[in-house]
Amino acid sequence: MNILLTGGTGFIGHRLMSHLRPHHQVTVLSRNPNKVYQRLGHDIRAIASLDELENLDRFDAVINLAGEPIADKRWSQEQKDRICQSRWQLTRQLVEKLTAGRQPPRVMISGSAVGFYGRQGDSLVDEDSNPHPEFSHEVCARWEQLAQAAESEHTRVCRIRLGVVLGAEGGALKKMLPGYRFGLGGPIGSGKQYMSWIHIEDVVNLILFLLEHEECSGPFNATSPEPVTNEHFSQSLARVLSKPHFARVPAWAMRLLFGEMADLLLTGQRVMPVRLQQAGFHFRYPTLDKALKETLNTPQGR
Repeated sequence: MNILLTGGTGFIGHRLMSHLRPHHQVTVLSRNPNKVYQRLGHDIRAIASLDELENLDRFDAVINLAGEPIADKRWSQEQKDRICQSRWQLTRQLVEKLTAGRQPPRVMISGSAVGFYGRQGDSLVDEDSNPHPEFSHEVCARWEQLAQAAESEHTRVCRIRLGVVLGAEGGALKKMLPGYRFGLGGPIGSGKQYMSWIHIEDVVNLILFLLEHEECSGPFNATSPEPVTNEHFSQSLARVLSKPHFARVPAWAMRLLFGEMADLLLTGQRVMPVRLQQAGFHFRYPTLDKALKETLNTPQGR
């Protein structure tokens, strides 16, 4: 396939490239093509702007993973705008280019997140569950709506609602590890809130699965079939690292440090990958212990 990829130098995109490169021709869209070459090598094409393309007819597939990290900074109004526009503007531009041609890509796989559902307590959540209206839902709902506009008789659209992605080289786990390795790890708030997680290799494999299975379209929960509470996750991580588990970060401290953004960590969703499993996708790392052991025993930058 000839594939256009956004977010190719990010946590997921970098790992995905190692699987795409041997079998497909990939063009990476990035504001900094030099960064693409430094991170991914000079054997791929990098473009700085969609303005370099009249349309997307030359591509068989588009994979859209770009976006400002949602949990990296306190949510000022300026940061909220960056989070929204980094997703919405690019997705809108991609769809405009895609629909401008006569032979558009056969598939567009576009990122989203389980934040689409908002806070859900301990209820089991599938792709048809009603969302709770809040900022994370607003971001994801508009993001998905813009991507879905590419759907036509020629192009199918898959929207992947990512949970917490586990990998040694980036994401939430990399930020958590220093504290746990010093024996200071522990649950956040009550610890009863659910975490829907997924191993990064399963993220890559499900993207490849959706590329190849032409019957797949619509929303897909990109989470393992074993969501766990924050306390369970914390205990498992400490056990795998052979570290004590006694610290706890109170909810008030999280809100003092991070404001509204703390709600992402203090509330959660118990998300199930129903449509992926119905489509026949099999998880390589369905259980948390297996995922953590593999992640923590693998050299970074694999």
